[in-house]
Amino acid sequence: MSMQSVASPVYSFTPPRRNSLTHIPGDEGWPFIGKTLEVLADPKGQVERQSKKYGLVYRSHLFGETSLVLLGPEANELVLFDQAKQFSSTLGWGRILGLLFPRGLMLLDFEEHRLHRRALSVAFKSGPMKSYLGELDTGIAARVARWKSQPGPMLFYPAMKQLTLDLAATSFLGAGIGPEVDEITRAFVDMVAASVAVIRKPLPGTQMARGVNGRKRIVAYFSEQIPIRRAKGGGDDLFSQLCQATHEDGALLSTQDIVDHMSFLMMAAHDTLTSSLTSFVGELAAHPEWQQKLRDEVTALALAPDAATSFDHLEAMPLTEMAFKEALRRKPPVPSMPRRAIKDFSFKGYAIPAGTMVGVNPLFTHHMAEIWPEPEKFDPMRFTEEAQRNRHRFAWVPYGGGAHMCLGLHFAYMQAKCFARHFLQNLSVSLEPGYKPDWQMWPIPKPRDGLRVVLKPV
Repeated sequence: MSMQSVASPVYSFTPPRRNSLTHIPGDEGWPFIGKTLEVLADPKGQVERQSKKYGLVYRSHLFGETSLVLLGPEANELVLFDQAKQFSSTLGWGRILGLLFPRGLMLLDFEEHRLHRRALSVAFKSGPMKSYLGELDTGIAARVARWKSQPGPMLFYPAMKQLTLDLAATSFLGAGIGPEVDEITRAFVDMVAASVAVIRKPLPGTQMARGVNGRKRIVAYFSEQIPIRRAKGGGDDLFSQLCQATHEDGALLSTQDIVDHMSFLMMAAHDTLTSSLTSFVGELAAHPEWQQKLRDEVTALALAPDAATSFDHLEAMPLTEMAFKEALRRKPPVPSMPRRAIKDFSFKGYAIPAGTMVGVNPLFTHHMAEIWPEPEKFDPMRFTEEAQRNRHRFAWVPYGGGAHMCLGLHFAYMQAKCFARHFLQNLSVSLEPGYKPDWQMWPIPKPRDGLRVVLKPV
């Protein structure tokens, strides 16, 4: 099938007239800015206050448009599973990411999304994943050894951010980025920050302008490298895999497709993993009893310090995986997910017209006390097989769900457990007495002060 025949249609839609949504309770806030600043300041508290007042479906006004917030696992299933194909991810994420990560996998819909996802999936098969694990293992071991040689206080978030960038460079590009590393890092930082900028146009001096310029730098870098990789051939790194990947009709991915997918995947591997691993380590620092349980699991692998980590070793770390899942429950790397309805639909008794911007909120669902008793408590035992048996399948959605389930989730588990193996085998981590980390929860959770921890060799 030709890719021209499945390109996502440009849906013609008009945001519904305000009076078509006024039957739904809610508060749209101030003229023009609506509730945007409130959500940016305290996304978790804001949605919890609104839901307490209005219920699991309410009307709001964000980023210049009246929208609906749909909460709970049933809402997650309706919107993310989307069996009826009535919610567009393109039109949901487009206004947030369209200038920065256009046509990344998350911004494609339906058949076009399926075909691109299939083409990209070759990069996450067994052979390439083994290669990624080898690169991750070597890179993590070296970085942990460096940390071990310089114990004491440390700002963990920036250290982890640098590590994930370096790891993404080696496993995705096959080699260190080299002298471009600072420029590439700044480009990614600028692009992610711009995704939630209040000013949505790249006016001079704005965050959006810096983000758009960051994208130009990323595009230039990958565009220059694609013909080099194709001429070279081979390579198990993700970039080389994508340069040789084909669609169902045998056609190579276009240069623009590869640029778009690489920039998006690098962002995901860099920023969401930085967030996830930082929250994971933060939980272990705050809960030494769980840190020791995971260290005992690593010790039971009976690995020499310089021994390579294999898939079999990772399979033998179920408690580590449960603790990582619990950290993702507490701080999901994508706290909210927007879509635009392309068909009329109903939910919880409300008729909702086509064109409506809707959002689901994993952060809220992950803290619903009726699903997760004592939701603020860190408890990895929530993820035993028995505990999960009767839980709604969309109650835990840090990686999304349905057709748009994160393509790299197994890569994330692999990196998290590989990191835990080396980190816990060599170091203990703690928080200074009385210190409570202050987290910014949106767009991607991160500690405002960098997460101050203390490292000690074990």
